[in-house]
Amino acid sequence: MTTTTKDLAAQTREIYEEQAQAFDRARSRKLFEARWLTRFTNGLTPGGRVLDLGCGAGEPIAAWLIAEGFTLTGMDFAQPMLDIARARWPDGDWRQGDMRDLDQRAEYDGIVAWDSFFHLTPDEQRACLPRLARALRPGGSLLVTVGHSLGEVTGQVGSAVVYHASLSPAEYAALLEENEMQMVGFMAQDPDCAEHSVLLARRRAAVD
Repeated sequence: MTTTTKDLAAQTREIYEEQAQAFDRARSRKLFEARWLTRFTNGLTPGGRVLDLGCGAGEPIAAWLIAEGFTLTGMDFAQPMLDIARARWPDGDWRQGDMRDLDQRAEYDGIVAWDSFFHLTPDEQRACLPRLARALRPGGSLLVTVGHSLGEVTGQVGSAVVYHASLSPAEYAALLEENEMQMVGFMAQDPDCAEHSVLLARRRAAVD
């Protein structure tokens, strides 16, 4: 039986549950993400609340944010990933959850969805992005990895094939504007960031 992209997208959680140990072993700790993380945290309140969506096993993104003094919440839908993160930081705030069901109270100064948001289908991304915007406080920052153009592709996690998708940069910009946010940085296939396509946005500050 042929596996469709819809079938593959529905298997993402199962894949990460099965491949958690392999993913963690293979995950680069070189922190090629540091330049974007620095841009993301510039302007955030010291010690502010940051949500790492799709935190995985916590290295290196969550580890960097913790080391920088932010109050971190790590969320992932794969419990085996959270088990690894919790073993490393037993006192951390690690939560099982799905970004598609994220509570929309404006309680975070920053949200990172690195190598996680792009596992949603295009329609799921269109529905999820407003949720992320509403979960941010005014002036808050959003950092996500996406694709460089509209489409669906596959990647690799351990020994498994995994689903990826993206909207176009223009559609991301329009969706952000519709939700009181502004795209302040975008780089397609950044050569200094292991060819990741990275999007940085900020929620508009409240007007007195």
